[in-house]
Amino acid sequence: METSVQETGHREHLVTIAVNDQPVEIRGPRATGLEIKQSAITQGVRIELSFVLSEELPNRRTRIVGDTDVVIVTKHSRFVAVAPDDNS
Repeated sequence: METSVQETGHREHLVTIAVNDQPVEIRGPRATGLEIKQSAITQGVRIELSFVLSEELPNRRTRIVGDTDVVIVTKHSRFVAVAPDDNS
């Protein structure tokens, strides 16, 4: 029985995630916070590398993702990047 790349998660593949509600393609299944921000910037999302990145989790929770933190990204992954001095 053949297993797809997405099911195994062992090989890299392109995943479309959301950053500030905009689609961003990134190599998955694992990516660092810095890679997510770099990909978003390259693809036109108006953020900067100094922005604070957080992942939107189920039940309206969020988790801060540091530049060196590794996260698993899927087509359901949603991230928000805000300026470090933005208190919203």
